[in-house]
Amino acid sequence: MKPFYRNKLIASGLFAGLLASLSPSGSRAGDTIFVVNGNADTIGAYTTAGATVNAALIGPSGLIGPVGIAVSGSDLFVANETDATIGAYTTSGATVNAALISGLHGGPVGIAVSGSDLFVTNSFAPTPFAGTIGAYTTSGATVNAALISGLSGPFGIALSGSDLFVANEIAGTIGEYTTSGATVNAALISGLSDPVGIAISGSDLFVVNFSGTIGEYTTSGATVNAALISGLSSPFGIALSGSDLFVTNPLAGTIGEYTTSGATVNAALISGLNLPQGIAIGASVIPEASTWVMALTGFAALAFVGFRRARCGAVSA
Repeated sequence: MKPFYRNKLIASGLFAGLLASLSPSGSRAGDTIFVVNGNADTIGAYTTAGATVNAALIGPSGLIGPVGIAVSGSDLFVANETDATIGAYTTSGATVNAALISGLHGGPVGIAVSGSDLFVTNSFAPTPFAGTIGAYTTSGATVNAALISGLSGPFGIALSGSDLFVANEIAGTIGEYTTSGATVNAALISGLSDPVGIAISGSDLFVVNFSGTIGEYTTSGATVNAALISGLSSPFGIALSGSDLFVTNPLAGTIGEYTTSGATVNAALISGLNLPQGIAIGASVIPEASTWVMALTGFAALAFVGFRRARCGAVSA
């Protein structure tokens, strides 16, 4: 094969591959699902395609009644409801501190992380199904153990900028607060049926109702589709990867995959789990758009140089 055509084929293949990687379709390749198995006291790791990475990446030693999980870079934070602690681990399964935060009397169940800040929902403090949100640092220091109080069975929690969105199971509401503890709207969304999980993508909120549905709303509280996905088996946790939603079904022992428009990708993408509850997705490293542009420019230049050399060779001959 002549050098020019070989260079052209290489550049064209790389160009096509780069364009494909830029096209948003489904979950992001390379993302990792981390799921809490409540009955097994383990954290399992899986690919977004459903393959098992390590079914017991963390535990059972050190985990006692885990429910919630959050990921930040290479760090995992786990809320242990039974022993009232938050444990810190790496995404490769190493223990950093199994009791990074302790003494959370009141059932820590939901957890969210933003930079160096951790926000934890305590569903049973100070009394059963009353509740608080505590603020801590990722190094374990207490910022405010009752940053937000007077909640009604808070479970799932999600962050968007400087705002916290909280699912109150007993009240059937989603409340909005600032990360400094101010109330924006304690009943931003109401009339829900056992809301327990919540995830945010841009201006969209996805809410898991334990009664069997996932609803879609805007972060300003408008209803997009109250039953975007229905017929689920007591769903609990929810996480996003690209344009796909991943949902835990504790009683069925599965994780289902759906699109953000409500289509079913695989209702039992991962099965055989032991009371899967909290779920978090560790994002793969995706180069900035400017990096791709530079790469594409470079490959185009390579093809052009090959063409010039081939032309010069033909003239000389």
